[in-house]
Amino acid sequence: MLNDFLVRAGLAGLGVSLAAGALGPFVVWRRMAYFGDAMAHAAILGVALSLGFEISIFVGVFFAALLVAALFLTLTRRAQTSDSALGVIAHSALAFGLVAVAMSAGPRVNVESYLFGDILTVSRGDLALIWSVAAVVAAWLVWRWQALVTWVLSPDLAETSGYNTRAEELGLILALALVVAVGIKAVGALLITALLIIPAASARPHVKTPEAMIALSLGFGALAAVAGLQGALWLDTPAGPSIVCAAALAFAASTLFAKLRGR
Repeated sequence: MLNDFLVRAGLAGLGVSLAAGALGPFVVWRRMAYFGDAMAHAAILGVALSLGFEISIFVGVFFAALLVAALFLTLTRRAQTSDSALGVIAHSALAFGLVAVAMSAGPRVNVESYLFGDILTVSRGDLALIWSVAAVVAAWLVWRWQALVTWVLSPDLAETSGYNTRAEELGLILALALVVAVGIKAVGALLITALLIIPAASARPHVKTPEAMIALSLGFGALAAVAGLQGALWLDTPAGPSIVCAAALAFAASTLFAKLRGR
C-alpha cells in the first residue's frame, strides 16, 4: 500500500497536520504565531546547512529552528522588543538561507519545493519520520499537560504550583522545531506556520476547555490535509498550498458559523 505515492502523500499530510494541530492551540494561547513564523523562515537556512555539510534536511532545519529560538531569547533579554527581534530574525534567516542555497547547491536544487513543500515526493523514510515526530509530540503533551495548561493560563500560578515555566517554554520550543523540521517536506517553510495557527483559530470560537480545543484543532487539521490533497488532485494545483487553502476555507466557515450562533 505504501508503494502508492498518493497514499504516502495523504499519510504525510495527515501526520504533519495532526502534529501541528496539537501544538497550534498553545501557539495561539501564548501569542507565539510570529515566533513560529520566524522558526519556519529559518528552515531555508537549515536547508542550506544541510546541503553544505551533507547532512539530513531534517537535522539541518531542526538545528536552524533551535538557533532562531536561542537568538530570540538572547535578544529579548537585552531589551529588544519581541516583535522587532522576531522581524529581524525571520527575514534575515530567510534571506541568508535563500542566498546560501543558491550559492552552495547550484541550479539543480528546486528552492520552491522547500518554500511550498513537495508532499507528492514523500518517501517511506519521510513518512516514518513524520509520524515518529507526531508520536513524540503527542507523548510530550500527555506527559506535560497539566503543567502546560497551568503555564498558559498564568505563568505566576504555574510558578507557585511548583512548575518550571522556563522548562515548559523550552519544551514547547523544541516541539515546534520538530514540527517545522518535518513539515518542510509536506507544506514548505512558508506554509507550515499556517497549519499551526489556522486549525487552532478555527476551533477557538466553539470550545470552552483546553482539551476540547486540542481535539477540535486536530479535527480541523486532519480535514485540511484530506480536503487539500483531494482539491489538489481535482484542480491540478500544488498540494502544500492547497492544504493551507482548505484550512483557510474551514476557518472562514467556522467563523461564519460562530457568528450565526452569536459566539
